[in-house]
Amino acid sequence: QEENSAMSWYPVVPVTPAVEPVSLAQAKVQCRVIGTDEDAALDLYIASARAHAEAYCGAAFAERTLVARCDSFIDMARLPFAPVNSVTSITYHETGGVQQTLSATLYELRADGLDAAIVLKPGAAWPVVQPGSRITLTASVGTIPPDDVLHAMLLFIADSFDRREHAKAGDWTSLDSLLCNHRRGV
Repeated sequence: QEENSAMSWYPVVPVTPAVEPVSLAQAKVQCRVIGTDEDAALDLYIASARAHAEAYCGAAFAERTLVARCDSFIDMARLPFAPVNSVTSITYHETGGVQQTLSATLYELRADGLDAAIVLKPGAAWPVVQPGSRITLTASVGTIPPDDVLHAMLLFIADSFDRREHAKAGDWTSLDSLLCNHRRGV
């Protein structure tokens, strides 16, 4: 692979986490809801609030496994998601077309807060991959969001519940104020 190839991660397929960072009980308290009539709507608002906060900040605020694909090992210098808890596997196709799993003895995960990279260990070299093939990274991502991000999610949920609509495009909201300091790679 050429060292000067452009970085290119392909879109990561969204995965719904097993546990949302905001519970249904927390959402009910925030929206002053008693009973179960609004549970389905609140579940939707909870998932939407998390997805919006994650997209806005460029960070995963719920633990789950994600799979991403790129063209070159050079792309590993900045992963498309963070925080990364661990790498499950890195697979690639060697020049003969056979799929291989990259040995964990060749690389290390550098997960410094909201930035994550996979780098070679000293003395190691990236293997040669079949031209036109993709490298696949499977990793465990996500963290408990900071209090202000949780607050922003609760505001989003309450706004969605109360108004069933959001501020017009271009307006700066409390949600934006709370999330702006957690944006990654903007």
